[in-house]
Amino acid sequence: MVNLTGRGVTQKQGHPAKDPEYLSLLHDLPCCICAYYGEQQTTETTAHHVIHGRGGHRKTADGLAISLCRDHHQDGGGGKVAIHRSSKEWKQRYGLDTDWSSWCAAEVAKLRKERICIPKK
Repeated sequence: MVNLTGRGVTQKQGHPAKDPEYLSLLHDLPCCICAYYGEQQTTETTAHHVIHGRGGHRKTADGLAISLCRDHHQDGGGGKVAIHRSSKEWKQRYGLDTDWSSWCAAEVAKLRKERICIPKK
């Protein structure tokens, strides 16, 4: 299909799915990198929207976000590589950030299940 100027018409992509509860629960998890590699986590856990392979500056769905300590996410303190400071080095050391989404999603699912089972006072 083309428009009146002869250019192809494409449908705009929708916005990525939002899940504020998922992002909140990520903050209750350990940093997935510190946990896997046995590193001591010395800063709080933050939610990182995956960036490897997304193309452009478009934010990915909340359900793909991963739990990273501030050092692995943005600061790079304690000799850790921060993904937003050196994405290439982070990828060489830890792999694609998207590879950690399934682990984080499974851990969030466990937290959701635990919270459903706990009777409210």
